[in-house]
Amino acid sequence: MEKIKSQSFALKTIDEWKEKAEASLKGKTVESLQTTTYEKVVLKPLYTKADEQPAAEFPCGSDFRRGISPLGYRTNEWKAAQRISYQSTEELTEKLHQSFEKGQSAISFDVKKVLFKGEEILVNILGDSYREYPFAINAKELQTAFLTAADRLEKHNQMSGYIGADPIALFTEQGLISKEFFNEWVKNIQKTSGKFPNLRTVLIDTVPYHNGGANAVQELGISIAEGVYYLEKLRETDMELDEILAKMVFQFSIGSNYFMEIAKLRAARVLWNRITELFGAKDEVRGMMIAAETSTFTKTVHDPHVNLLRAGNEAFAAVIGGVQYLHVSPFDEQTGTTPLSERIARNIQLLLKEEAHLKKVIDPAGGSWYIEELTNQLAEKAWSFFQQIEARGGMIEVLNSNWLQQEITDVYEKRNLDIQTRKQSIVGTNVYANLDETLPHKLLLKEKSLFSGGEKIDAISARRLAEPFEELRSKAKILEEKLGSAPAVGMICLGELKQHKSRLDFMKGFFASGGIKTIESNPILSVEDARQFIAQQPVKYLCLCGTNDQYETIGHEILKGLTSEFHEQIFYLAGLPEKEKQIRLTNEGIKQFIHIKSNCYETISTILADLEVNTIEKTKA
Repeated sequence: MEKIKSQSFALKTIDEWKEKAEASLKGKTVESLQTTTYEKVVLKPLYTKADEQPAAEFPCGSDFRRGISPLGYRTNEWKAAQRISYQSTEELTEKLHQSFEKGQSAISFDVKKVLFKGEEILVNILGDSYREYPFAINAKELQTAFLTAADRLEKHNQMSGYIGADPIALFTEQGLISKEFFNEWVKNIQKTSGKFPNLRTVLIDTVPYHNGGANAVQELGISIAEGVYYLEKLRETDMELDEILAKMVFQFSIGSNYFMEIAKLRAARVLWNRITELFGAKDEVRGMMIAAETSTFTKTVHDPHVNLLRAGNEAFAAVIGGVQYLHVSPFDEQTGTTPLSERIARNIQLLLKEEAHLKKVIDPAGGSWYIEELTNQLAEKAWSFFQQIEARGGMIEVLNSNWLQQEITDVYEKRNLDIQTRKQSIVGTNVYANLDETLPHKLLLKEKSLFSGGEKIDAISARRLAEPFEELRSKAKILEEKLGSAPAVGMICLGELKQHKSRLDFMKGFFASGGIKTIESNPILSVEDARQFIAQQPVKYLCLCGTNDQYETIGHEILKGLTSEFHEQIFYLAGLPEKEKQIRLTNEGIKQFIHIKSNCYETISTILADLEVNTIEKTKA
C-alpha cells in the first residue's frame, strides 16, 4: 500500500495532451471537439488553470456569484417549496399540514379563485403554519385577493417568504398588456409594504420565457430588464430603494444543461449586483433572492419515469447554483399527479439535503475553471441582451413590437430542429420509444390566469420540447383505432442478420418515435424472397435495409423487381449512399434515404398524414 501511495505521474503540458488527443481523433484537431450552445457560448473540450477567473474567497463577497449568505446552506438552508396540487379547499388543508411532517419547509400551492369564495377560507387553510414556515407563492392575478385575505390573519406582520406576482410575465402569457392592472398592482405593492414588512411581493418570473424556448442569456437579460422596470416604477411612489429591493424575488426555471443552469444562477446574482450598485443600493440589500423550479419545458408524457432523472438533475443544478426556494415537479405532472409522484418529488430535495449532504457544503461550484468561465460569459452576453432591450425602450416596448417574442421563437426553432433531427435526444420520446406503453388519453388542463381589457400582443406560448413527437404518437394511435392495426413500415432485410442488424435497429428506433411499428422480413436474398414478404405483409411503406455493398450487389435488382410490380408501395432506403448512387436509386424508385441526419419528425409526419388521407378516402368510398 505504501508503494502505491508513493507513486506519482510525470507532469504533462497542454501541448502534449493535445498531441495525444489528436492522435485518437484520427486527423481531426482538438478544436473540432468544441461545441456551441444555444446561448452562442463556445465550450472547449478542456479547461485548465489558464482559464482560472478571479472570484471572492467566500459567498456574499464581491459580486455575490458565490451566494448571498457567507456560510451558504450551513446557516440558511434552501426551502423545499413543493407546490401542493388540490381539487378542493379541504384537500389543500389536509395536504398542506401533512406536507410539513414529510419534509416540506415552505407554504406553496397554486392560487385559485375558490380560496376566496368565503372570507375565512384561506385563514382556516393556513391555520398557524405561516408563523413557522415562509410562503413561496406566485399568486399571479390573484395577488391582491390573497394579500387582502392574509390581512385577516392574526399577527400577519410575522408572515415571511414571498407572495408575489409578475404583471409583465402575465402579459406575455395572455398576450395582453393591461396598464390598468399594472397601475393597480403598483398601488397594492406600496399599500401592503408596511402591513407585511417581512414578506416579498414583487416577483420577477422568467418561467414563461423559459417555457417559450428562451436560452439562458435571454432569461437573464429579461430578468434584469424586468427588475429595472419595476424598480423605476416603484420608485415613482414614495417607496425607498432599500424597501423596494427587500420586496423583490426572482424566479427561474432550471433546464437540462446542468453546468449551464448552475452558471445561469450565479450569473444572475452577478448581474443584479451590478444593477443595484448602479442604483446606489447598499451592499446588504444587493443580494438576489432566488426561487427555482425544475423545468416543464424538458418533461415528457411518454415514459414519464425518465422525468425523475430529469427533475433530479435539474434540482441538483438549482441547489449547486445557490437557490433559496425550490419546487421539483412530479414525474407525471403533465397527466395528473399522484400521492406517490408528489412524495418522490419532495424526497428528491430531502435526498439532496440529507444523503448528498449539499446543505453542509459551502458553494461546491466555487473556483471551478469551467463554471467560473461559463458564469462570466453568460453574465456578459446577458448584459448585452439587457442593453438591447433597454435600447428598444424596455420590456413593454419589446413586447409591443414583437421583438422579444421573435428572439425567443428563433431559439426555440433551433431547439426544435435539433429534436426533430434527433441531434438532441429525449429518451422515451424521439429515442428508445416504447410503443407498448399505455398512455393517458388527454393531458391535464391547468387553470389559466385571466383579466380583461388592455392592448393585445403576441403571447409567448408555453411549450415542451417533446410535444411534436407526442402529437405524432397520438395521431398514430388514432389511426390504429380507425384501421384496426398500428401504422407500420415493412423492413426488407437484405442478407444475414449481422449484415442488416445495425441499420434495422436504427430504423426501428426512428419509426417508433412517431408511433410507427416495423415489420421485419426474414433474410432477403432475392427478388422472390421480397415478393413473398410483401404478399404476406401488405403494407404501403417499405424500407430496404442492408449494407452499402448489398445495395450495389442485390439491391438494384430487388428494387427494380418490386417497383415494377408493386405500384402503390412507397420505398425508402436505410443509409445515405454516395451522391451518384443516390441518383440511380432514386430513379429506380427510392423516395427517401433515411439516415442519422434525417428529419425524423418530418418523415413520420408525412407518412401519417398520407395514411390519414387514405383512411378518409376509404371511409367516403
